[in-house]
Amino acid sequence: MRVRKRNMASQYGKNMQLRMMKIMLIFFALFLVILGRYIWVETVLGQEMKKRSQYQVREQVAEYLPRGIIYDRNHRTMAISVMTKSLYVDPSHVQKPKDLAAQLAPILQMPAQEIVDKIGLGGGFVWLKREMTPEQTKAVENLIKQKHYYNCLGMRKESKRYYPNNELSANVIGFVGTDHEGLDGVEQSLNDVLKGNVIRNYLSTDMHNRPILDSILHTTSASPDHCKNVVLTIDSTIQFITEQALDKAMVDYQPANALAIVMDPKTGEVLAMACRPSYNPNAFWKYKPTAWKNRCISYVYEPGSTFKAVVAAAALQKKIIAPNDTFVDPGVINVADRHIQNWNGESFGTVTFTDIVRESLNTGFVYIGMKLGGPTLIDYAKKFGFGRVTGIDLPGEERGILFDPKDMTAPDVAVTSIGQGIAVTPLQMITAMAAIANDGVLLKPRIVRSIYNHDGSLYKRIEPQEIHRCIDSSTDKTLTMLLEKVVSSGSGQKAAVAGYHIAGKTGTAQKVDMVHGGYMPGKYVASFCGFAPTEDPRVVVLVVVDDPHKGSYYGGQVAAPIAKEIFSKVFRYLHIAPSVPVVEDLGTAPNVTKAVPVPATPYPKNVPPGMVVVPKVLGKTIRQATEILVKAGLDINVIGSGICTEQNPAYNSIAPPGMKIEVHFSP
Repeated sequence: MRVRKRNMASQYGKNMQLRMMKIMLIFFALFLVILGRYIWVETVLGQEMKKRSQYQVREQVAEYLPRGIIYDRNHRTMAISVMTKSLYVDPSHVQKPKDLAAQLAPILQMPAQEIVDKIGLGGGFVWLKREMTPEQTKAVENLIKQKHYYNCLGMRKESKRYYPNNELSANVIGFVGTDHEGLDGVEQSLNDVLKGNVIRNYLSTDMHNRPILDSILHTTSASPDHCKNVVLTIDSTIQFITEQALDKAMVDYQPANALAIVMDPKTGEVLAMACRPSYNPNAFWKYKPTAWKNRCISYVYEPGSTFKAVVAAAALQKKIIAPNDTFVDPGVINVADRHIQNWNGESFGTVTFTDIVRESLNTGFVYIGMKLGGPTLIDYAKKFGFGRVTGIDLPGEERGILFDPKDMTAPDVAVTSIGQGIAVTPLQMITAMAAIANDGVLLKPRIVRSIYNHDGSLYKRIEPQEIHRCIDSSTDKTLTMLLEKVVSSGSGQKAAVAGYHIAGKTGTAQKVDMVHGGYMPGKYVASFCGFAPTEDPRVVVLVVVDDPHKGSYYGGQVAAPIAKEIFSKVFRYLHIAPSVPVVEDLGTAPNVTKAVPVPATPYPKNVPPGMVVVPKVLGKTIRQATEILVKAGLDINVIGSGICTEQNPAYNSIAPPGMKIEVHFSP
């Protein structure tokens, strides 16, 4: 009996062990299945499941880091990003949407219904107002505190683009949208360089789409090294001078629009580029999109007589004509069905080529153009940069329109030689004139001077880029002499500045009717393009006035005076001394009084901080006096010409840096 019980116990133990092993094998098999499933989900389905999870329980919020700074050539800030706060709402925690909207509407300057509609979107996160002003931020903070809206309203820091100079250079700089993408100007063309990192944070939400506290407080930091700072070729002082001249022109001539460009002919750098009407990029949405347009690169127009400078260059280079060659002007010339006459409809008799250029005689240029022929005319137009984009770092540049030489008829050649039948952009026109000012060498125009990393180290410097030589140096000197006659005694006399040699060309062209074809009666484009000083060109100026409604419409009467104002102020700003003695005729006017010289004071023993001592310039020439005062950190107001006889304040006086010293010169 005992043996039987012992055997039964032994058998029971074996059965239990067998069952345990089976259970362990089952659990092990289940573990392998779960492990395999886990590996499958993590490796194969991981990314897809993660996206589903984020979609179901997380709200994405993008935070934009500040964009790079835009400077002018003197490192004056033209565009900068500042940190602001943006307001969001948690619709799931709003109990009385209409009451909340009524309280927020006057602060945010938004319709109350718009706020109600945004709350009605539901979810756990909806933007109400992006990039609030400091006043709005403070008012919202007070409202949250007073009404205890902590659970439904919140604010996050964001970067806002700010343009400290308002309208100045607006059409060049452009603007950015609320998503911090550049939408025009340099902001658009260099968006990838200027744009900062985008931090994408997520708000974890519960089953009712309510944000979980930890995710609201949690932020992700990112390095700002991605964005870079850009230094433009623009000089904000010259830009201001140019825009001021255009503002005056808009009042004096009441045109549809006007534009001007100032360029350094030796580097191709654009020193100023302005359009009127313009806009304030800090509130770009308040203006019509037409005001955003940079017409300096996108406006296509017939250049008229300014293009004759290129025709003259081709004729001189090809030795078709020389300055003293004569031509009998008939006053009118017929080419097939085209009836072409001079600007005054009269004959000038026997004239030289110098006279043809100076008086801008259409008959003479048609004669020269016919001798050159269509292929040569178009070839030189292309040499000077017409018919293609310049490649400047600005969006929306047009290429202009030229005839195909193979298809040109005799009338096409005739009208091309006087700047009609073709279309150019203002930037192309000033670039071509800059080539004449640069000894016949064409340079690529530039708006960007250099780019710096966020830490201040140089990332890239844009050097002057020579495209090719258009005409020989000797030809260029002859052409410059002819263009100088235009300003000194021809159609461009109103662009002349006393004491300086200026070369240039005026232009008056009928406006093309883009809808019905042909020309629009009574509507003209007046222009002037020139450079100075001719002995050592420093600046090229282009002025284009579209459809002036008041006064004359000729380029010499409308555009030339604007150019004169720009030239004279830029000469003074750049301290370009006159090269020709200026004789002032005081006449016998009874109110004319001579300046009384101020006696000199002893050299000061103690100079207050931030002040400078006025140096002595008596007995110096204009150039010498200018150099001495500029070296001392002062400016000069030149009166008369010759040798300095008086200065005010007197030398050894104390003056603030940048003060303008009145210096009188006598022969």
